Amino acid sequence: MAHWSPAASEKFVSVQNGRFSLHGRPHHFVGANLWCAAYLGSKGQWGNRERLKRELDRLMDLGVSNVRILSASEDSPLKSAVRPAFHDAERRWDDELLQGLDFVLSELSARGLRAVLYLTNFWEWSGGMMTYLSWTNGGHYLDMDDSADPWRAFADFAAQFYDAEAAVQLYQETVRRLVERTNSITGQPYKDDPTIFAWQLCNEPRPGASDLVVDKSAGPYLRWIKETAQLIKALDPQHLVSTGSEGLVGSIGRAQDYLRAHDVPDIDYLTAHIWPQNWGWVTPHDLSGSFAHAEEKTLEYLAVHRDFAQRLGRPLVIEEFGFPRDAGQFDPAASTAFRDRFYGVVYRAISDDVHSGGPLSGSNFWAWGGEGRARHSDHRLRPGESEYLGDPPHEPQGWYSVFDSDHSTLELIGDHARSLSRNR
Repeated sequence: MAHWSPAASEKFVSVQNGRFSLHGRPHHFVGANLWCAAYLGSKGQWGNRERLKRELDRLMDLGVSNVRILSASEDSPLKSAVRPAFHDAERRWDDELLQGLDFVLSELSARGLRAVLYLTNFWEWSGGMMTYLSWTNGGHYLDMDDSADPWRAFADFAAQFYDAEAAVQLYQETVRRLVERTNSITGQPYKDDPTIFAWQLCNEPRPGASDLVVDKSAGPYLRWIKETAQLIKALDPQHLVSTGSEGLVGSIGRAQDYLRAHDVPDIDYLTAHIWPQNWGWVTPHDLSGSFAHAEEKTLEYLAVHRDFAQRLGRPLVIEEFGFPRDAGQFDPAASTAFRDRFYGVVYRAISDDVHSGGPLSGSNFWAWGGEGRARHSDHRLRPGESEYLGDPPHEPQGWYSVFDSDHSTLELIGDHARSLSRNR
């Protein structure tokens, strides 16, 4: 485990002149997604605190200094939602999961690492906005498998959340409960804990998926962003706030909608996600034939969002990016040659921009699987199991996970961390 001085976490990260700043110096980071950290940190049957500590040690030794974590989940009728959940429709909270989040923050602090905490999810795998709707509209919802066009239909239905006053009020109660929480382990209020890098409104919020729905929901969506960010800043003016947006894809290509969502006084930085397979830029069983197209599209996406950040005078974080293992396999034994090439594309673009003084300021790869391994040959997590990987339970376990045995990928991450450290 690397050495770290406690003085490193005595200040909050801020934004100065369009860049992250810490101790009066530019701040850049290499990060990872670890959605399940609070679950691992729980004392209950879902927890494994010793594993969590080992995973954080591994990440720290790689040079990872920022971990993006799910900090709330909703008890949901959706088939693929994570169980157990942090809270239910009757406002009952799972104390073990809350204490698991406390434990994560205490362990991050002990290592000088920071966390981005997202407060709900647009998608079904942690309950999210669709669940808030079902709690307040008489039990109506659309599950991801309930339509011939599941992704688009789900997104359009979930976008009703922004204009559903009762659902938004329940969500705001969650925001208040977490932002105003005091850590049961350290005794420190969350709002005073510099371990928290940023509060994030949602994982991948979007105003829908089809033009007609987005035309209708864009206004309520923007209002929800402004009001939620304002609420968080009123409760906790010391921490950064971000949206969690995918970027242009999350705005169905409407640049003006993305810019308006981030040109908000209480939104401190821009976010973007990059998913070449999910977005059809690459074919998993023909990576050699389709990689060049994926690389071109990735660089274009990075450049466009870099320009947005320059225009708004704010930092930009690529807080999710993932790529399949070779031949679309899920097993840790499968090679990662094309994934490594993709990570290299993203990391070089960030390093180049950092060293030239640009707005690209950090990244969080999706996702850290560490020592986790799928128990079953179909790479699916069964109800009641807790062998968490980087992939949420609704996805094949190992799809985008970076394992502790992926030595070439780990070397890339470490090299990138060292490159950024030379610019501090």
